[in-house]
Amino acid sequence: MSDAPIISQKAPYPVEVTEGKNYFWCACGKSSRQPFCDGSHKGTGIEPVKYTAEADKKVFFCGCKHSANPPLCDGSHSRI
Repeated sequence: MSDAPIISQKAPYPVEVTEGKNYFWCACGKSSRQPFCDGSHKGTGIEPVKYTAEADKKVFFCGCKHSANPPLCDGSHSRI
């Protein structure tokens, strides 16, 4: 049985990413290092999502944990 994700914030997290670097987005909402995983998901049945940056740029990681396009924001926070 998995828990529902915790909404860490009802807005995306803007992050400057580095081309070729892997990022692990927190999908459970329990991490103290939002929007990234710190291992707090253990026992929740929810796993982090790996994101590999395609270029040096700013991306918007989902903060509400309800995006249909994880780990990136798709505007779902405006409907919760």
